[in-house]
Amino acid sequence: MLSQATIDSFQNDGIAFLPGLFKEHLDSLRMGVQKNIEEPGPYAAENLNEGEIGRFFDDYCNWQRINEFRNAAFDKNIAKAAALLMQSTTVQLFHDHVLVKAAGTLKPTPWHTDGPYYFVKGKKTLSFWVPLDPVKKATLRMVTGSHKWPKPVLPTKWLSNENFYPNADEYLPVPDPDKEQMDIREFDMKPGDAVAFNFDILHGARGAAADQQRRAFSLRLLGDDTRYTERPGPTSPPFPNHKMVEGQVLRTDWFPFIDF
Repeated sequence: MLSQATIDSFQNDGIAFLPGLFKEHLDSLRMGVQKNIEEPGPYAAENLNEGEIGRFFDDYCNWQRINEFRNAAFDKNIAKAAALLMQSTTVQLFHDHVLVKAAGTLKPTPWHTDGPYYFVKGKKTLSFWVPLDPVKKATLRMVTGSHKWPKPVLPTKWLSNENFYPNADEYLPVPDPDKEQMDIREFDMKPGDAVAFNFDILHGARGAAADQQRRAFSLRLLGDDTRYTERPGPTSPPFPNHKMVEGQVLRTDWFPFIDF
């Protein structure tokens, strides 16, 4: 199903490009995103400060109420691709995430890594990022091999830029990959293509084009070495009252395994 070169790219660089992986769900996901915008969930956010132009909407953890997201999340071919990339015997659903930038929204998605925001630990993690509109300049940008850095990158709040947790010395400061001339990988992508990346890959995105909105659907998946871990503060997503303990496989009634 996947070439060995694609699997090796994910294993070595933390990044892989999979053209057309979500193409069968494209129209459905567009419908699901529209439903999400019209009926936001409890974690929905608007990510622009006063005076900034456009709209930058995001929301997550809606697969249980939006069938279009559920259908993509439980697609066996997509899960099989994730298992091959992670080299995992199992694939467990963590959550979905929608990011929408209106045309002309200048604000970039800040450079960040997802892993420190989450209450999971493990090397076998994977996010699929799927544009629902054509993307060139507004595509996802990722720093090759950053999942192997000696420390995780400091998680910050997108609007205030405040540290997410109190123990900043345990993290690397957020770098400027362009200024520091890091190896940034990005792809011109068609709707329904996917890029897969490890939770600890540093990534971000530019603002939307003046004449093109940018809708993206993300799917976060866990492999067979991933476990619950305590963080020094509320996580994002928070999943309140989960009642899990350090080292536990995530509870399967909230985070089901996906057949493939």
